[in-house]
Amino acid sequence: MKILFVGDVVGRLGRKTVQALLPALRRETEAKLVVANGENAAGGRGLTLTTADELFAAGVDVITSGNHVWEIREIYPILDSESPILRPLNYPPGVPGRGLLIAHGAAFINLQGRTFMGAETDCPFRAADKALEHLQDIPVIIVDMHAEATSEKAALAWYLDGRVSAVIGTHTHVATADARVLPAGTAFITDVGMVGPRDSIIGMEVKPIVERFLTQLPTRFSPVERGPAIFNSVLMDIDEASGRAHSIVRIDREISKHGQ
Repeated sequence: MKILFVGDVVGRLGRKTVQALLPALRRETEAKLVVANGENAAGGRGLTLTTADELFAAGVDVITSGNHVWEIREIYPILDSESPILRPLNYPPGVPGRGLLIAHGAAFINLQGRTFMGAETDCPFRAADKALEHLQDIPVIIVDMHAEATSEKAALAWYLDGRVSAVIGTHTHVATADARVLPAGTAFITDVGMVGPRDSIIGMEVKPIVERFLTQLPTRFSPVERGPAIFNSVLMDIDEASGRAHSIVRIDREISKHGQ
């Protein structure tokens, strides 16, 4: 089974880039499933029904998220629906949505790290253990580890090595070059990257962020809405019977004028 995991989709330009590139890329890679992190798809912070539907229409099968999924309350009832949108599993009981989804012959777990994330979430390691108790008959299991610290992402991947098919890091919007299959068969990358404006700081306008570092004053950030745009993703080849990953490779694209 080939699964394409698309990095954090940022704003309108990110959505348009997914629409422009994903259909052909899915055919090219023969990906059976496409997963994308969509927590920044609406205006750079949050997700709405309309922006989620744009991603689904472009060929995304499952949308994962993270701490910014709570920014726009419109999505809350959608998280409680049958729509294949996940929020981090390790939030407190009673919050909208779910962090575990079984669909398309695979299981998807969304977790959030605790280091530098500013949220009082439960332990992602123990949350993963509990989720796996219910997935003993499902070989293919994909984990989105939405976290800031590279060490926390790597620690979770090694902790789950051989028990899940892949641990894919998201959140920083900066693509890493460490894609590999761990010894017991779990594919891992620290961060898949993003889909959005190349000439930006993690998808946002450069000037306000520089000013914040210079002045330490609160500054409003806005996503860049013009090209060029980058498309970061990883393609995994996973054995459907055993759940072990055969390979994980980066697939990166760029559109020079899209969105202008």
